[in-house]
Amino acid sequence: MARSTTLVLQVVIALALAGSLVVQAFIIPAVWTDLQGAPPVSRITFVTLLALGVLTMQVFAVCVWQLLTRVRKGSVFAESSFRYVDVIVWSISAAAVITFAIAVLLAPGGVAPGIVGLICGAALVLAGMALLVVVMKSLLRQAIDRDAEAATLRSELDEVV
Repeated sequence: MARSTTLVLQVVIALALAGSLVVQAFIIPAVWTDLQGAPPVSRITFVTLLALGVLTMQVFAVCVWQLLTRVRKGSVFAESSFRYVDVIVWSISAAAVITFAIAVLLAPGGVAPGIVGLICGAALVLAGMALLVVVMKSLLRQAIDRDAEAATLRSELDEVV
């Protein structure tokens, strides 16, 4: 991957993280204030789900940043990279569950059924993304195994020569 590509991705991640801090500092408290008339359990649940959703995005972003750093250093094909990929899968999965929980929370209220359906669709897309990352993880595993196999063949060939 070109250095410029990883640099642009890191800029995008930095902007997303900065935006998520703005959401945590200003938007979530504003939602809390806007829901003053709502039942306390619904208000607390909804705002907590929003905060957890932002947190899953932040965890995802930090792990992708770490993987991009490894790509730039040429060390992405290492066993230790799987830790970041696993956290990415779990953060996307958590985001899917949180998104579905928000849909369930909104369903009995005055929210249009189409909006609830769209939120459920977003949860489904997030779950699909988590599965896609699982597939990408298996590709990373194959690349690491092939790289190790190639290194073994090279050393055996060196011994023969």
